Amino acid sequence: MSANNLRREEELIDGCLKGNRKSQRQLYEYYSGNFLSICMRYVKNRELAQDVLVEGFMKIFESLSQFKGEGSFEGWMKRVIVTQALLTLRKNKKLAMEVNLDEPEQGFSIAPDLNTLEVEDLLQLVAALPVGYRTVFNLYAIEGYTHREICEMLDISENTSKSQLSRARAILQQKITTNQNKTVKRNGR
Repeated sequence: MSANNLRREEELIDGCLKGNRKSQRQLYEYYSGNFLSICMRYVKNRELAQDVLVEGFMKIFESLSQFKGEGSFEGWMKRVIVTQALLTLRKNKKLAMEVNLDEPEQGFSIAPDLNTLEVEDLLQLVAALPVGYRTVFNLYAIEGYTHREICEMLDISENTSKSQLSRARAILQQKITTNQNKTVKRNGR
């Protein structure tokens, strides 16, 4: 981050700490687009995701004094937003971890070619995962949390987190392979 951007961020934080509505609005407008995308990864309903975003920003403003300047401010806010999305899922009883220990892991003989997959296509495949798989996948693969952090956030065991991730990857791999096979058949290759 450049010195000017860092100074601007510090000014916004200071203004928000003082309850300055203009600073709060600027902070919201600057980050809301990216953070809404994060909310949508967890809560597929757009209206509910927008509610999560607003509630998340309210929590950011309420707890801003807890930000100690260690690490990035955006990262700190992102964690608040993700936590709010998880709380919303839990409150709505939609965060049920799908665990089927009897189901063997499936292997695939064809490795999917991720180079032909568009980012938007991959995000749609992730969004179609069952909520538990999707949540752990997002937290681990996209947000970068460890299994230990995920188990604390979701109140599940580390093994459950690892299992959820493994099953999410297997489902994604199967869907990618299926989509690629359909494309090959359509193109007559």
